[in-house]
Amino acid sequence: MASIDLLPLPGIECFIDFDGTISLEDTTDLLLAQFAEPAWRTVEAAWERGTIGSRECMSRQVDLLRVEPVMLDLFANCLQIDPGFVPFVEALQESGIKVTIVSDGLDRVIAHALKGYGLELPVLANGLAATGGDRWRLDCPHASDNCRANSAHCKCATFDRAPDSALRVLIGDGRSDFCAASISDMVFAKGKLADHCRTNGITHRAFGTFADLPVLFSDWLANVQTVQSAQLL
Repeated sequence: MASIDLLPLPGIECFIDFDGTISLEDTTDLLLAQFAEPAWRTVEAAWERGTIGSRECMSRQVDLLRVEPVMLDLFANCLQIDPGFVPFVEALQESGIKVTIVSDGLDRVIAHALKGYGLELPVLANGLAATGGDRWRLDCPHASDNCRANSAHCKCATFDRAPDSALRVLIGDGRSDFCAASISDMVFAKGKLADHCRTNGITHRAFGTFADLPVLFSDWLANVQTVQSAQLL
């Protein structure tokens, strides 16, 4: 696949959600269904009702995991991702665009899933720390006490740390992406995120799979170039 066609631009950082965006299914739910005590579903229901935020939800669910590290890593290595993701990332990288995974999921699971496809990318996600035997603890290095969504990973705070000169692009699908969408320079959205953007008047381009994105991304870049050229006249 050829690199994405673009003229010189300011720095661009592309932040891509993992669960349900890159992965074909929610990997945290798959992990819990396979290895957690049944009470994880009660905790999930409380999160879905809005009774608790994702930080409390995931912390309580990780406490219920019962899986040895080697089995967890084997599980992650077998997770399926969107087949268009690898060529899309390669095209971005060939064009000098920085790619970072931003997820409210689990860093160890994401890293092993990507490794199975020969990818090593920066991953900003929640930490999954082994505490001995088959027990685990959730660490939240990207949490914020000011997070409006009470997320384990506050993506707004992550975006705020991006250089001011960079155009911030978000690619996502769900609730953990809502707040970051409002401060992105461009959003490529599917699922609940696309619905949220439409409802709240957030500029975005809807997509179904990563096979759709090279054309959509190139078209957006062309529009950016047109605007910048006009400003120079």
